[in-house]
Amino acid sequence: MPEKVTLQSETVQETMLIPLWGRATYSRQYPEMLTDPSAEEIIAHLDHDFRPFARALGEYGGIAYLVQARRFDKSITAYLAEHPQATVVNLGAGLDTTFSRVDNGQIRWYDIDLPDAIAFRKRLIPETERSACLERSAFDQSWFDEIAFDPARGIFIIAGGLLMYFDESEVRNLFTALAQRFPGGEIRFDTMPKLGIALVNRRLKGTGVPTMRFALGLWRPQRTLAAWSPRLKVMDACGFYAGVPRNPRWSNATKLMMNLNDWLKTGGFVRVRFLP
Repeated sequence: MPEKVTLQSETVQETMLIPLWGRATYSRQYPEMLTDPSAEEIIAHLDHDFRPFARALGEYGGIAYLVQARRFDKSITAYLAEHPQATVVNLGAGLDTTFSRVDNGQIRWYDIDLPDAIAFRKRLIPETERSACLERSAFDQSWFDEIAFDPARGIFIIAGGLLMYFDESEVRNLFTALAQRFPGGEIRFDTMPKLGIALVNRRLKGTGVPTMRFALGLWRPQRTLAAWSPRLKVMDACGFYAGVPRNPRWSNATKLMMNLNDWLKTGGFVRVRFLP
């Protein structure tokens, strides 16, 4: 990106920048949690006022993006250790830079999002020989036939910051279709119970940052997904900040919010396997 890119405020493109800015800004401060040079480079080439992002997210919100990215990175890396030539699909990709952090030189990667989002993504993050963008809704199952999939090589799907925006029926239909089409594959996603959704929606209201509001809440993912389909097996589920060491440089308010999240179980991550 040799030239600066200028963006308008209160647009879909600005919304897409929030997680990218969070990772770029806080990974510079806390590289022991995550390094994301691609995000830093992109943000450096954007001519935009990011001060509303800083006010809306704060330290706690910015670090949350690092925790989320690190959790997905570790899941993908662990899967690739056993399936080094797997296909990886990133649903609702936005301006996600995970591919640049986990690429082992063998995987086939697909970033899936709506046409406007993909068009903006391509301005900032070019496709590569092994990574491609698909202009599709995550719930448009036509992408199933557009990706390279070999059951022997495996498939891993990630859905970060996506599924909680949709109704349970939509997510259930997607998961049951995935299990049928990609047996042996896995999906990792973040989720929260209804209490967490209510708290986050209340916090987002009036921040001045354009964003959708959350809808799907999963209190007991093992029970819920088992009811959706016997082919959906929860491999692990953990709290959002479970196992995350508290940095003494973080504010007491940030650490308190993390502890409350763990105690109240207001957010977490789930990994599901599609059984044959």
